[in-house]
Amino acid sequence: MATKKQLHPEIGKMMYHNAEFMDSDTGRPLRVLSEFLGPHQVFEQEDVKNTIVFFGSARTLPMKEIQKRRKGCKNKKELARLKSLELVAEYYDAARELGAKLGKWANKRKEGYAIMTGGGPGIMEAGNRGANDIGTPSIGLNIKLPFEQHPNPYIDDELNLQFRYFFVRKYWFLKMAKALVVFPGGFGTLDEMFEMLTLIQTNKYAQEMPVVVYGSSFWKKVVNWEYLAETGMINKEDLDLFHFSDSVEDAYKYITETIEKNESK
Repeated sequence: MATKKQLHPEIGKMMYHNAEFMDSDTGRPLRVLSEFLGPHQVFEQEDVKNTIVFFGSARTLPMKEIQKRRKGCKNKKELARLKSLELVAEYYDAARELGAKLGKWANKRKEGYAIMTGGGPGIMEAGNRGANDIGTPSIGLNIKLPFEQHPNPYIDDELNLQFRYFFVRKYWFLKMAKALVVFPGGFGTLDEMFEMLTLIQTNKYAQEMPVVVYGSSFWKKVVNWEYLAETGMINKEDLDLFHFSDSVEDAYKYITETIEKNESK
């Protein structure tokens, strides 16, 4: 005689609730699709329509924090690392100040603006912190990594998004962007900057969007921009796709005036 369980078997989990399936190779297309579509719903609910995006190193520390960590530190490797970070410490404070100035400008416009970063520490934290200082929506697009990356505390809770895939994260960096600011950084920052410049150069995205490359003394040592043009690897006019800046006021003026000029066309 059949038991009750045999006659009425329990209904299994829906596959989209099955964590093992969703984390499998077979479930990858659904994971990718969810990262494309999920943020749209969040931004719509939070009335975010436009963003100003900050790129930069997760390793950057403000000078006060470096000095604090050096006190009592006897680890030679850590002391050497902190000494190296002194060379770029000024950019943390600059990113925070610029985030606040642009946030204040955005607040007055009431057009759904937010400051967006990669959501981690360093320059990303500074940009979010500046926005948070004056009550501008602060977005973090975090990425799952084995080191360095963890959400900073200055992201709005409802705008703290986690990504598994770099390429989908980059899509959202540009989707609503009205301006980009690139502070000193390493491989990740270089990757983001050159991909964005390539999209603008090839007319795939926002040909006239202001792009600020902040810290000319750093970036002109890292990349020989003029030699790229001299050897014909890029056109000379491609150097006009971005603007070098060495002060918060100059970066702020360039970004806001370019956005306002584009809107008046």
